[in-house]
Amino acid sequence: MTTALMQELNARALELGVPFSAHLDVTYRCNERCVHCYLDHDDHGEMTLSELKNLLDQLAEAGVFFLTLSGGEVLMRMDFFDILRYARELRFNVKMKTNAFMVREKEADLIRELGVQSVQISIYSHRPEIHDGITKLPGSLKRSVAAIRLLKSRGVNVTMANVLMRQNLHDYAGVRALAKELCVEVTTDPTITPKMDGDRGVLGLGIRDSQLNGIFHDSQFVGNVDEFCAQPAALDDAALDGLPCSAGHTYCYISPYGDVYPCVQFPLACGNVRKEKFLDIWRHSKQINEVRSIRARDLPTCSACTHLGSCTRCPGLAFMEGNMRGPSSLDCEKSFARTGIPSANMLARMASKAAIHDSAAHPSSFSSLIQITTART
Repeated sequence: MTTALMQELNARALELGVPFSAHLDVTYRCNERCVHCYLDHDDHGEMTLSELKNLLDQLAEAGVFFLTLSGGEVLMRMDFFDILRYARELRFNVKMKTNAFMVREKEADLIRELGVQSVQISIYSHRPEIHDGITKLPGSLKRSVAAIRLLKSRGVNVTMANVLMRQNLHDYAGVRALAKELCVEVTTDPTITPKMDGDRGVLGLGIRDSQLNGIFHDSQFVGNVDEFCAQPAALDDAALDGLPCSAGHTYCYISPYGDVYPCVQFPLACGNVRKEKFLDIWRHSKQINEVRSIRARDLPTCSACTHLGSCTRCPGLAFMEGNMRGPSSLDCEKSFARTGIPSANMLARMASKAAIHDSAAHPSSFSSLIQITTART
């Protein structure tokens, strides 16, 4: 679809309150153990084929058109192609995410036969020792690349997804060269997401500070550096009245256990399709309606930030920091790396650190401030 048509359809879906796109993880089980993964790979009672078919019926009734089937690794489910076939019978436009380790001739044929719109495959490096070191599965790069060749030979659209972290920071040019050789698109993203349970330990794998600045000023990564790193535009009402993103507005995420969330990166539980109808959750969930109520001007810190109109702020990442109306520190760092201009959040933190340092250097003044404050209360 053309960009203009997509924008028109999204605008219409937003106006009608339709979940135009849905992301459904059919399992969290996986044959890889990627060092940065945010999921718990144990099976805690994923939905059955019957339950998933019923859910797909409900999603179709609700107006979902774009459906992403993902995991975990989708092919860990022996009934995955039954799920896929049913989704296509309901005329969903299906995108599939897989590490492709288990895609052989038979699977490639079925993916083509069932009319999957595109397949996204994660490739972390063009060097086996780095890619396999990240996935913890020996031979995974070789098998994934072989699957890409199989799918391409059948005319399937394939995109390579390259998540950047410390282990593969210097390899994105090699991944792009591999994508060119294979005649596929590639997306590169330096975002590492906290675990679904809130554990932020994996964030230590992310690229920070000068390294982030370096890749944001590399034309191989961003294309037009001047355009990508342009100074932010002045704030206006359009920016202040804008939606933070499509999460909960025209898009939602559903876990293998039936939990409904605004987005895969926004673990705010809004209901469960094993207990309620999807449409009831979509229309009436207190949590999802709270998400929908938020506009950029409602963000205490970000609404006054120079970067508001150009920031990639993720409300889900902000939520995992403790406040869905707060800033996402990771996105603040990206804005700073692009432009060299500190965000309002960064300035506030610097001011707070300076105040603490000043109070430590002048304890008597700090004690006096405490006494004055106490006296006034």
